[in-house]
Amino acid sequence: MSALDVLLPAVLTLLVVGALAVVLTDDPARQAVTLSVYGLLLTILFVLVQAPDVALSQVAVGTAVVPLLILLTLRKIRSRR
Repeated sequence: MSALDVLLPAVLTLLVVGALAVVLTDDPARQAVTLSVYGLLLTILFVLVQAPDVALSQVAVGTAVVPLLILLTLRKIRSRR
């Protein structure tokens, strides 16, 4: 049994839990942070399946840029109220 046989099901389980956490979170700011953690889990999955180029894209876009844009949008919306 290789390390991949143990890690892959564990990461996939964490991805399901992470996806549920993103969907079930009510506060948009917390949802953005949870989305960032979910992006990090996806990055780990891509590294495990030997797709480092996709992992680098995911860490840049899914873990950093998208949650940052969501938080900046929330800040802009809340400052107008």
